[in-house]
Amino acid sequence: MSIESPDARLLTLLRENARLSTAEIARRLGLSRTTVQSRIERLERDGVITGYTVRVHDDFEQGHIRAQIMITVRPRQLTPVVTALRAIDAVRALHSVSGPYDLIALGVVPTVADMDALTDRIGCIEGVERTTSAIVLSTKFER
Repeated sequence: MSIESPDARLLTLLRENARLSTAEIARRLGLSRTTVQSRIERLERDGVITGYTVRVHDDFEQGHIRAQIMITVRPRQLTPVVTALRAIDAVRALHSVSGPYDLIALGVVPTVADMDALTDRIGCIEGVERTTSAIVLSTKFER
């Protein structure tokens, strides 16, 4: 599906702040409010926009431990592993990747002990062959 330039700019604004008013988005894009509303409705209807989410300020989770957990999955076990990982609230995102790992999960927990428990829990999932973790020191930007 190809996205036109105004739609791409609209999506960028919504990624930065999905609570922007239609009027503010229209002002920033140099479009009419009704045009912006129509574009948003079309993008939702076409399945380009599938939902909206909440991003919390870094201070809210200050001190929390974040880690990228690289996961190697046994052959033909990807679907049940993904299902099991989806059920773990501390796993904030899961990406299928190429290379030596099959998946990369983003884990967020309050303490190092909790991260240890999370990685152990992931490692015990049927179908997980091994995990390797990297603690996130800081996030420079996120969209």
